[in-house]
Amino acid sequence: MKKLLIVDDEKEICEFLKAFFEERNFEVYTANSGVSAIKYIQELTPQLVLLDIHMPGMDGINALKWIKEKYPKVKVIMVTALETREKIEEAMRLGADNYITKPLSLEYLEKDVQEKIAQLT
Repeated sequence: MKKLLIVDDEKEICEFLKAFFEERNFEVYTANSGVSAIKYIQELTPQLVLLDIHMPGMDGINALKWIKEKYPKVKVIMVTALETREKIEEAMRLGADNYITKPLSLEYLEKDVQEKIAQLT
C-alpha cells in the first residue's frame, strides 16, 4: 500500500487530507511538527511527504533538509499558505519534488501525488 505522511501544524488540514487520501487507498499518517514528522519517517519510511513550510519549532525547510539527507528517495511536496519566492526556491534547491499553495486544489494535489508515487515504481 502507498504510504503518505501529511505534516501540517493545522490539525484540521491533516485530518481532511488524511480522509481524502485514505479514500484513494493510501495508508496515511499525520504529524503536526517537523520533529514528529522525523519520528514517523524513521519508523514508517513513507514514499511521499506533504510538508508544510511554516510551522513552529522545526519548520518545513529544516525537516526537508533532514529528510533528503537521510532518505533521499522519499518524495516531498512542500505546502505553503504564503508563496514566498525565497522559501520555495530554497526548498526546490534542497530537493523538494514540488510545491503547492493553500488553499489547496484537491484535483491538482491528487494528480501530483499520484505522479510522484508512480515515479517510485
